[in-house]
Amino acid sequence: MRIGAHVSTAGGLPKAIDRALEIGAEAVQFFCSSPQGWAFKPVPEAQTSAFRQRAQEAGIGPAFLHAIYLVNLSAPTPENLQKSMDSLVNYMGVASAMGGAGVVFHGGSHRGAGYDGIFRQVVDSLKAVLERSPQDVLLCLENSAGMGNHIGSRFEEMGRILRAVDDPRMKVCLDTQHCFAAGYNVAARDGLDAAMREFDREIGLANLAAVHANDSKQALASGVDRHENIGEGHIGREGFLNILSHPAFRDLPLLLEVPGFENKGPDKRNVDILKELRQQAEV
Repeated sequence: MRIGAHVSTAGGLPKAIDRALEIGAEAVQFFCSSPQGWAFKPVPEAQTSAFRQRAQEAGIGPAFLHAIYLVNLSAPTPENLQKSMDSLVNYMGVASAMGGAGVVFHGGSHRGAGYDGIFRQVVDSLKAVLERSPQDVLLCLENSAGMGNHIGSRFEEMGRILRAVDDPRMKVCLDTQHCFAAGYNVAARDGLDAAMREFDREIGLANLAAVHANDSKQALASGVDRHENIGEGHIGREGFLNILSHPAFRDLPLLLEVPGFENKGPDKRNVDILKELRQQAEV
């Protein structure tokens, strides 16, 4: 188990490693362009090579890219769908060049068309993205919190997509806060066990590539995507001790996407809390 965090790459990709070291992170996730815009500037080979070397020297990994927030493979317009696919292909290329593990993305919103109404579009789009992408990186669908028309809050929905895409590079990133918001009580030991049994049945634990470790600002089954610092939310320290003790997560990276105790993003205090809980879980 590796405790990691989403960090900034301001100043270049290698700076992500410096920031990870500052907070004690053992793995990283970051954007390689503005998450709020479509514009993509190719990352120079000097940057990806420097990142790869710096990460290796520091012993930090795995490294994941997080897709931009605009990506929506459920998009109702051909223009936005194509932009989403192109963005994922660009990110997959960067992930490969920098020696990263893969790209995490959100399934997006069907805008009222319904899951069944956009299912084939999502599957065909993912197949097209993977066909245009390197073979050595994963494409990880993240579960949603169940807000509005967002797909992927239920494991059954995600499993159907993975089975239809039928590509070994297609995996899942599990967000603890999104699980909790969607009604999976991962804070309680029996609820966590039930959730992971369902995950294994619908998706397969072998398809779980990474975890977003976030506490929840909102109550169970709220359907609201609101992250909180570890131990400060409704999942709580005891809930995260249960999570870190569960065998499903033993060999995975846990990546923090929390607000931070000074509201500056994932910080050393959150990393240290997870490390402390990891140590307790190993006893």
